[in-house]
Amino acid sequence: MTEVSLNSAADRLVGAGRPAALVRWLWAVALLVIVVVGVGGITRLTESGLSITEWRPVSGVIPPLTEAGWIAEFEKYKRIPEYREINLGMTLAGFKAIFFWEWLHRILGRLVGMALVVPLIWYAWRRAIPAGYAGRLLALAALVGLQGAIGWWMVASGLEYRTDVSHFRLATHLLTALFLLAGLVWTARDLGALARDPSARPARLTGPAMGLIAILLVQLLLGAWVAGLNAGQVASSWPMMNDHFVPEGIDWTGGAWLALTNDPFLLHFLHRWWSWVAAAALLLLARTLSRRGARTEARLLVAVVAAQMLLGIATVMSGVSMWIAVLHQVTGAILVAVVAVALHRLGSRAA
Repeated sequence: MTEVSLNSAADRLVGAGRPAALVRWLWAVALLVIVVVGVGGITRLTESGLSITEWRPVSGVIPPLTEAGWIAEFEKYKRIPEYREINLGMTLAGFKAIFFWEWLHRILGRLVGMALVVPLIWYAWRRAIPAGYAGRLLALAALVGLQGAIGWWMVASGLEYRTDVSHFRLATHLLTALFLLAGLVWTARDLGALARDPSARPARLTGPAMGLIAILLVQLLLGAWVAGLNAGQVASSWPMMNDHFVPEGIDWTGGAWLALTNDPFLLHFLHRWWSWVAAAALLLLARTLSRRGARTEARLLVAVVAAQMLLGIATVMSGVSMWIAVLHQVTGAILVAVVAVALHRLGSRAA
């Protein structure tokens, strides 16, 4: 179904609209997405992601309630390579610990879906969705369903032949979550403008904004690959990597493309230095915002960029301390939300 037909069908469910109520709802869901990203970081860092070897959207909501149930789940985990090659001899108590984080991550993912779908049905029934927004809200709800499918596709990559999930699939999973977050924030800002001025039109992405998004997307992709390959652990010094600017140990034998997409030393190096390119672009955006009178957004952007840079350095120098690394990932999600706010402010002038 095309976007035009989707909007046409959906807009039959709308009335005058209640944009202010929808703004509060979307910001609440956006906050929940940030929480899910944080729990996903804990799940990755505790190597918990493969502890649940089946996808049961309904029955999987309830964890094992008896000792026999726990043993049955543990036996399923024992069949996969991660247990046989890495966690052989793990106790049932140890399994319960990793099971908890994966279970919580999946529960929160379902909660995001419910938090989008149930209010959307309610608002549609009450004809509270402003004209032109029903299709977009349906697309955001559908994106949550797609994200769940991607999550299982990611987990499935580590159940038969690998001891971890594919870093390509992990990156797809994370970037889809961040795209959802940006969509929620952008739509909330559009509706907020509509609540203040019934004649307001949706903001537009400008050419420079698309360039900045491309720069940030590269950094986010590199970060996801670094996380998926545990590449943050190949060096714990900064700014040098093991006493070298360009680290030793990069494997070029398979060609440049294979190294660029799979070598942990090279990806760590690129992620740490492309961050300065991304930071420079974001600071230029903050300068532009400030000159156009959006000083609050500019200051917030500078603060989050500075925090993210410092947390990235701290993550490396701490040897990837779990809580610092999780805070780095959460701040990255917050940065995506703040960038969406900033670009929306610029796009409002271009609308």
